[in-house]
Amino acid sequence: MLKEDFRDYLGFAVAGNFANHLGEAGEADEFSVIQTEDKNAPKGLFPFYIKDHDSFLGTYPICDEEILTHGRENENLQVEAEVALICDFEYENEKIVDIIPKRFAAFNDCSIRTNDSKKLSCKKNWGEKTKGISQDFIRIDSFDEKESILNRFHIASFLRRDGILHDYGTVSAVKSYSYFFNQLKDWMVNKFNTQEDCGPLEELTPFLKDAKKAKGIIIAAGATAYSEFGKHNYLKKGDEIFIYVYNAHIYSYQDIINDISGKDLYLGQCSKLYQVVN
Repeated sequence: MLKEDFRDYLGFAVAGNFANHLGEAGEADEFSVIQTEDKNAPKGLFPFYIKDHDSFLGTYPICDEEILTHGRENENLQVEAEVALICDFEYENEKIVDIIPKRFAAFNDCSIRTNDSKKLSCKKNWGEKTKGISQDFIRIDSFDEKESILNRFHIASFLRRDGILHDYGTVSAVKSYSYFFNQLKDWMVNKFNTQEDCGPLEELTPFLKDAKKAKGIIIAAGATAYSEFGKHNYLKKGDEIFIYVYNAHIYSYQDIINDISGKDLYLGQCSKLYQVVN
């Protein structure tokens, strides 16, 4: 079980922060109505968990051991491999005025693809144990682009089905997010206070009315692009999910494969998530 319970945190995620992901997820048309000042900017933020909310968003979805389909595996469930930022924040005069990333971890922003709901958040939380976060939290020394340890980390994801291991997402450097470091932080502060209801995104201020009661915010920074296998294969019961956020200056892709295969490695600068689909 999780060493840390995030029930008292707010849960939000960034939409469209990796090139091509929205197109591969079949969501590009929905987001075409959203205009951004910078063509490279993410599209917006969406909630996936708001404690005590009187909707599905009030259900705590985070787990580090399994993904439950809740009988909805025919709705094309898909892994979304991401970096989660565990953040403190400052909330004054009903506005978020600062976000302070403290730690990071591997995250699975698992999503329904065939849901025809108008809002992206409706595809993101369909019950308990529908999200994943690693128990391996790594301290963020700095969130400045030139100094941060995150500059060295890559994201990799895999799915093992019937004993065969497949790449699920493309191996991607954390620094290759469209927006990251202080640029992402400043963008998020602005979006929390100004995002309006438009297309698949919602106004965010109503979700922050009890923000002073929250211990912090979990931010899922955005999903990587998919491998060919990941594009065309949705989750089935019995599948095993592996997501690694690892220091690529120390470990190789082969080291990750060796770790999955059970070789006795010590990956001290790595956050790994393993979940079984049930």
